[in-house]
Amino acid sequence: MSKEEHGPICLNRIDPAQNMRRFYSLTIQPTLFGGVSIMRNWGRIGTRGQAMMQTFDDPQQAAVALERLACIKRSRGYCDHSQTGGQTVRRGTPPFGPDSRDSDADSFP
Repeated sequence: MSKEEHGPICLNRIDPAQNMRRFYSLTIQPTLFGGVSIMRNWGRIGTRGQAMMQTFDDPQQAAVALERLACIKRSRGYCDHSQTGGQTVRRGTPPFGPDSRDSDADSFP
């Protein structure tokens, strides 16, 4: 990681046919001891999800690992957040939008 900073990478995988709405984010953060950490967060869109931290002594190694992880996720069908239209879903909303509900299902939370 030379002079250029790696910003957060936000990926989404949305497939309405499989009721799949997932997110995966990667960020590089400095540690208190001079190293850097890759913070990974993933889960269903609209939830808090899970988190994992991987620490590196060398910022170059962290940058390589970050790009490798992003490449792996993209090969598994994840797209950049901006390519999915920045869609986010709040918990309790229908997964396919309000127009996909039945007309007699007005009691949906």
